[in-house]
Amino acid sequence: MTTKRSAYDVIVAPVITEKATLASEANQVIFKVNRQATKTEIKAAIESLFKVKVKAVNTIVRKGKKKAFRGITAVLSDTKRAVVTLEDGQSIDVTTGL
Repeated sequence: MTTKRSAYDVIVAPVITEKATLASEANQVIFKVNRQATKTEIKAAIESLFKVKVKAVNTIVRKGKKKAFRGITAVLSDTKRAVVTLEDGQSIDVTTGL
């Protein structure tokens, strides 16, 4: 049974890294998204939140790293990222909040 997620539940946060900045030159924006979110849900959420036209959505599941602190080892949780390609002429400014 699937539940309807709101756009704010699908999109967790924008990714602001050097690689994400280079991707913006190719009209792409990278977001952290909910692990259970599908590509169609991500596309609908981006289009409704930012009022832009999305060309394609590619997703990546980034495996959690193993970390050690004071002899205790832990595994960070996996994260899912979406690389959203926008139509020509469209843009998103991720530095401003929603």
